[in-house]
This record gives sequence, structure tokens and C-alpha cells, in this order.
Amino acid sequence: MRLADAKPVHLGHAARADGAWRIYAFADASGKRLRELAAFLAESPNSPIRRFTPMGADIDSDSVIDVRAVFQQGHRDLKVEELPSILLPRKGCFGLMDYEKAYSPDLKNGPDIFDLRGIDRARGAMVVVRPDQYVSNVLPLDAHDELAAFFGKFLLDRH
Repeated sequence: MRLADAKPVHLGHAARADGAWRIYAFADASGKRLRELAAFLAESPNSPIRRFTPMGADIDSDSVIDVRAVFQQGHRDLKVEELPSILLPRKGCFGLMDYEKAYSPDLKNGPDIFDLRGIDRARGAMVVVRPDQYVSNVLPLDAHDELAAFFGKFLLDRH
């Protein structure tokens, strides 16, 4: 379920064919590791988003890396306004907020994605997907250095 409007969406259908890499963060039980990852991606100089998004480019719509998150709570148990800033990017010439970065499992209509994909609910996971939709890496949510090193092998710094 997309959090902002409770619309059922398959994650693979939410991605545009825009050449961007995707990071799908599946929240840990407390959400703490996911929030730490979001802070790292938004603020750290080692963040692959800050490091590899071209200078002057929109951090989201012109980005080389797109971030989405799947929380464990149902869509009614989360507040959009409390999401980390990386999941509510402002984009375009009018700085409109993108509300389509956060998801929750469809608890009403059968097994949720955590069960379907065997994702550890206590620890969560981070899945890195290439632009052609191939899963290229699966990491723990707190593997910030490993994530930065992964992208550092083939992307060019913006400086």
C-alpha cells in the first residue's frame, strides 16, 4: 500500500524507466535503523545520493539513486508528516512534495511483502536494484559504509 493514499501498488510498478538505481529499505521492527539510514542518505557527505547526484540537479527527480521505504505498520498506523525528509523530497520548479516514496504492507489482503520475501522483521533489509530491475545487492539497514562502497565502485563523484 502506498502510504499517502492507501493505494495498492506493486513496488516494481512504482519505478519509472528513468535509468535510476533504486534502494528499497524494508523497515526494522522499531523503525530506528530505517530512520538512521534515511538520515545517512540525506545528510552524510558519504551518502551515495549526495555524492553522485550531479551538482545543481534535483535531489530526487534528477537523481541517479531513488529511495523508497516499506514500513511494517499498516497505512493507518503511520503519519506521512513524520516520515524522514528523504522520503518526502521536494522536486521540480515549484518544489512540490513527492508523497510516493513510502509504503506499508497490505495487511488486509493476504501475506505481506515481509512474509513473501522472507525479510527479517526485527532487522529489516536494504535491497539495491539496478535500472534494469535486477537485484544487485542486499544489505542490512545499518550497512552505510558498504552501501557507499558499492556505489563508489562504478559511479562518478559529482565534484
